[in-house]
Amino acid sequence: MTTETTRPAESGRSSADGEQGGRWRLGVGVLAGAGALSCGVGLMATSGWLISRAAEHPPVLYLMVAIVGVRAFGLGRGVLRYAERLIAHDAALRLLARARVRIYKRLAALTPGGLPVVAQTSVGGVLGVVVSAVEGVAERWLRGLMPMAVAAVAGPAAVLLEWWLLPEAGWVLAISLLVGGVLTPLLALWTVDVAERRACAARTELATVTLETLQGVPELVAYGAVPARLHEVRRWDRLVSAAALRSAWVAGAATALTALSCGAAVLGALAAGTAAVRGGRLDPVLLAVLVLVPLAAFESVTGLGEAARQLRRSRAEGAVLRELESAGEPVPVGGLPVPATGSEIVLRGVRARWPGGRVVELPDLELRAGRRVALLGPSGAGKSTLAAVLLRFLEYEGSVTLGGVELRDLDGDEVRRVVGVCGQDAHLFDTTVGENVRLAKPECSDAEAAAALRRAGLPGLGLRTPVGEHGRAVSGGEHRRIALARALLADFPVLILDEPDAHLDEATADALMADVLRAAAGRSVLLITHRAAFPGDHPVLRLVDEVVVLT
Repeated sequence: MTTETTRPAESGRSSADGEQGGRWRLGVGVLAGAGALSCGVGLMATSGWLISRAAEHPPVLYLMVAIVGVRAFGLGRGVLRYAERLIAHDAALRLLARARVRIYKRLAALTPGGLPVVAQTSVGGVLGVVVSAVEGVAERWLRGLMPMAVAAVAGPAAVLLEWWLLPEAGWVLAISLLVGGVLTPLLALWTVDVAERRACAARTELATVTLETLQGVPELVAYGAVPARLHEVRRWDRLVSAAALRSAWVAGAATALTALSCGAAVLGALAAGTAAVRGGRLDPVLLAVLVLVPLAAFESVTGLGEAARQLRRSRAEGAVLRELESAGEPVPVGGLPVPATGSEIVLRGVRARWPGGRVVELPDLELRAGRRVALLGPSGAGKSTLAAVLLRFLEYEGSVTLGGVELRDLDGDEVRRVVGVCGQDAHLFDTTVGENVRLAKPECSDAEAAAALRRAGLPGLGLRTPVGEHGRAVSGGEHRRIALARALLADFPVLILDEPDAHLDEATADALMADVLRAAAGRSVLLITHRAAFPGDHPVLRLVDEVVVLT
């Protein structure tokens, strides 16, 4: 017990240390970026002085320091820019990897009982969490906070240099940087906020409709519904495009205002510098430096408009992630190990319901070790709900014991090492038969995987046979048998067969169920089927110990 309770704390400390290390790298990246921009300002200032001073034809030794400075700033700018990209992207990708692992673990904990509440029951919602929101972790740092931090360091440095040369020009540059780098992005952000919210909602709907369309192509073609569905996809695409166009106009206007601010800073520096030269307060050689510094300084604020918009998008995505991470556990986590005394399951007075669904009364049931029970009933009678309860995917009221211990007091992962399921919707990945079977036992040999296939009734199916996307390269019966081979290879003491005969013709379904029960010999089996009854001479009746009918 001590080992189990300390492991999460160690994992939390490791995750926190990793995130702290990632932010430390980002800090180094900010310093490198600010150094690169400062080298750009130094390069512009030094080269301007060098050109102006060289026009006076002084001895070449007077120019040597400036020549070396131009070389140093030029090389430093390239090296520091490369270091910034390398360090910042490395840190952001590390943070992204940790965020993905953390969110995937959270999704696994919420699936399937708590996920619909967070993801709004739509595939697009789940995709938004996993893809857009999680990737926003890296975008928030790389394209949001980092440009702002770099500008906050490099911009004032340029202003100080300009002020040191001529105070009036320093004030002009400071005001221009504030207008072009702060006020303009804030104005653009305020204007584009509504459009971004609409675009986010439209993108989510477009992703949902597109994915549903791709997954339902055979049915849409069969029923002649393709034109109507494509019209729906195009409608959402037009809404997304219109929102993107509005955002692009606002972004373009913000960029233009920033460019105008830069021009104003240059003209203001030129006017102030010319007056200072005429008044004898400024060396004429420094006039070129005074005019060129604003051009380099505005490089630090050019991308702040997009950075502000990225932060706004990341804030919305972060809210989704926080909602996901703060969602309560759909199934309370127990800490007791599964008892080694046996795998007998007993249900008494059990009620359960899916989030947002109705309460389902589940039958009293005893599934002793090695016993086989067939559970019959129409769709909606609670058969799959019972399977979810036994797998600790769904909370319940009443009493469910495994080996004499209440199920809610047991560790869910440990329960699922004892109780396994072979479902009607078991997913086949787009790879080979052997790799799909090995999901249950990745270290197994080819001989073990082939033996599992033989026990599942597929002796002639090769391990390297591709199954296609969602198992479309194999028949429905082969799909079920591959899933059964996977469950047999896992060697669960208790095996739940959740409607293995669904969507199959009667002869294939009868043969499959008989083969499944024979292959599962030596373990407790709960056979769930939507049939209302078995004929008196059905082969399944000779292979089960009890038949429970739900109404």
